[in-house]
Amino acid sequence: MREQPESIRDRNAFQARRRNRIILFIVLVLLLIGTTIFSVVVGQYTLDASELPGLLLAGPGQDSIQQSVLWNIRLPRLVLGIIVGAALGVAGALMQAVFANPLAEPSVIGVTSGAGVGAAVVIVFNWNWLGTSTVPAAAFVTAVITTVVVYQLARHDGQVHVLNLILTGIAVNAVCGAAISLLVYIAPATSREQIIFWQMGSLNGAQWKYVTVVLPIIVVGVIISLLLGSALDILALGDKAAGHIGVNVQTVRITAIGASTLLTAGAVAYAGLIGFVGLIIPHLLRGITGPSNKILMPASALAGAVLIGLSDIAARTLIAFADLPIGIFTAIVGGPTFFILLRRMMRRGRA
Repeated sequence: MREQPESIRDRNAFQARRRNRIILFIVLVLLLIGTTIFSVVVGQYTLDASELPGLLLAGPGQDSIQQSVLWNIRLPRLVLGIIVGAALGVAGALMQAVFANPLAEPSVIGVTSGAGVGAAVVIVFNWNWLGTSTVPAAAFVTAVITTVVVYQLARHDGQVHVLNLILTGIAVNAVCGAAISLLVYIAPATSREQIIFWQMGSLNGAQWKYVTVVLPIIVVGVIISLLLGSALDILALGDKAAGHIGVNVQTVRITAIGASTLLTAGAVAYAGLIGFVGLIIPHLLRGITGPSNKILMPASALAGAVLIGLSDIAARTLIAFADLPIGIFTAIVGGPTFFILLRRMMRRGRA
């Protein structure tokens, strides 16, 4: 029996998408490798790329300037940036799957604004209980608390609907924004500058101890996200259809929100508020990977790491002897990209 044209088209479309996915992952891995090498080489003190293998094999115990720059400054900053970028990319993909909206991101449920409140409080009142980790710890805790508050306020009759979460998140974000504004107003000049700089995002001052704290949190969040991939794909069919198939919609949703909160809170704790990564990266990649979250989330992790890596390079090298906030560069990339995507969606809506 001769194959129908529709079947041929479907098979060709499947093969094309599979080929595009393979090409995408190859490109992202190569970009990440290139970004990694370039990041450790360039800066105020330039390293010779040919010396990198020897410096890496020698380990951090040497006393040379090259060893100190590589192991104490460049590598911890690079690794933390990769972790943060991957976390924000996966967190964005999770939120877009949970809300069934390609323009959703973790800030919708108040994670980032809650983190900002915690950081601002510690800075203004000059609390130093945990040394240099006091601000990140406070930001992480308040980010998680804010998400829990949003979820509980959105609950009605034991159920949490997407619309309730969005509206509650808007209200809580407004309250957190007002709290941050008040704290900035009453803060002394030095604290005010520190709050503003933290809100712009930066990897300045990254240390290996920060990496060891953040890495387990991010790894747990990513593993949970990947395990949720199939359930989130089914959830895209709608709550009723997913329930009929056997998916516990509320459990999947709260687990996804929890994983996204864990990833975002862990990322912003030491890097500050970095916008647009969780919004733009999954949205751009979805056109190549298709709707499958099992493919989209690892791709978003790689692309997020590349974006933060490139932004950090620009932040360190664009102006001599200056360390600009990373959020400036993610906004420069994300703002126009967001506008282009929005216009494209509007055109499709009219069609």
